Amino acid sequence: MRVSAKDPPEVGGGGARTATRGSYGMDGGYIAVVVFGLAEVGLMSEMIWALRRGHCGRAGLAAVAGAAVAGLSAGYLYSTGPGKRSVWAETLDELSLRGDEHVLDVGCGRGVVLILAAHRLPRGRAVGVDIWRARDQSGNNRAATERNAVLEGVGDRVEVIDADARQLPFPTATFDLVLSSLAIHNIDDQEGRKRALVEATRVLRPGGRIRVVDPPGTERYAEWLRQAGCVEIALRKLDWRTWFGIPGHHAVLIAARKPL
Repeated sequence: MRVSAKDPPEVGGGGARTATRGSYGMDGGYIAVVVFGLAEVGLMSEMIWALRRGHCGRAGLAAVAGAAVAGLSAGYLYSTGPGKRSVWAETLDELSLRGDEHVLDVGCGRGVVLILAAHRLPRGRAVGVDIWRARDQSGNNRAATERNAVLEGVGDRVEVIDADARQLPFPTATFDLVLSSLAIHNIDDQEGRKRALVEATRVLRPGGRIRVVDPPGTERYAEWLRQAGCVEIALRKLDWRTWFGIPGHHAVLIAARKPL
């Protein structure tokens, strides 16, 4: 269904190229926040207990550990918000889109990448599909995505559809570009992840491109895309903005093209 509402004016002549007005939730739901929070409470309790009993060394260690946990938590929050947005903004700018493309976001969640793409498509169309699991992203539901598209001023060029990445409801050769951000790894089995990439390739037009970002350990995607017929396949470790609270835990960008 296409989002239909009176959209606010876009910013800066060519339109805003970021996604900052909407509410995009947290990747992985609230599990990470709960884990970090419980660890912080435990360490602060340990520090207070140690101070009351005069164990200054033990209190100091707890304080240092608490500061480290707070830093990791801040890193996670940054990656799931502005860090991820900035990485995808750069990735989309590198594609030098004409502005009239038909783009698909597989596992769009609450729409941050979908909307970043839509801002670059003044004459095009951005379609997002998802099955809306809250464990994958907090507050994950179709209505939130549609609302964000309207808030960001791109409701007239965004369409959101209920669909499984392993069985996309589109004809072959429909899209110029397929995107996916931290979604395909959420498919439980390896065969399902492979099927999702095969489907992404199927719905691409000849010459169309794929860009997928997923956590480390997804290097098999390159081989599956090759088996699906893609060329110009490249993997790139992303920088600290995608650590998600674990230093050195780089997400990976997989790029490919469907031959003409």
